[in-house]
Amino acid sequence: MADTTISTKAEKVILGIDPGTNVMGYAVLEVIAKKPHLVVMGVLQLNKLDSHYLRLKRIHERVLGLIEQYLPDELAIESPFVGINPSSMIKLCRAQGVAMAAAVERDIPIFEYPPAKVKIQIVGNGAASKEQVAAMVKQTLHLSDEDMSKKFDASDAVAIALTHHFTTIKPDALRSHGGTGGVKIPTSSGGSKSWNEFIARNSDRVHGKK
Repeated sequence: MADTTISTKAEKVILGIDPGTNVMGYAVLEVIAKKPHLVVMGVLQLNKLDSHYLRLKRIHERVLGLIEQYLPDELAIESPFVGINPSSMIKLCRAQGVAMAAAVERDIPIFEYPPAKVKIQIVGNGAASKEQVAAMVKQTLHLSDEDMSKKFDASDAVAIALTHHFTTIKPDALRSHGGTGGVKIPTSSGGSKSWNEFIARNSDRVHGKK
């Protein structure tokens, strides 16, 4: 089984989230000597909650709990995808939003990755199946059958975190919204470091400065 504690040698901790209002997948990776290692992967089952709003509350609470337990440096989350009916899309966007809100509360930078880009990064095929993604996650991180969750939502969350890791170690990856690059969302408010850095790098996008 993977060790579910963060190593003192960890250079970065990444929280990966596969949002959903029926099942939410989550994973935590630590990076040591520029190599990713699995800390934990799992799912949050929401099916027993009849109220959609209670499900959103539970997602927010669980993500906050993961943040407080593992102290991630960054959140990588799957962005909503087209092709599902409008009602499901609204619910999925809300699930993503409350997970992101938890990261915002803790000033954790957020990076979004579309499903197809995750599949391309992990499998090399934007139309890859969840089984193929899980198999590559297992191979990439040298996991045993016991380490793997039976739920693809969990392995998808690992894949999202891995995609973020592989993207950020590539030169100039964060300055591009194309290819396999994710979209970084500035999360900090007030005088925090990350928000100041965002303003410094994007002064042309900041208006109304006094």
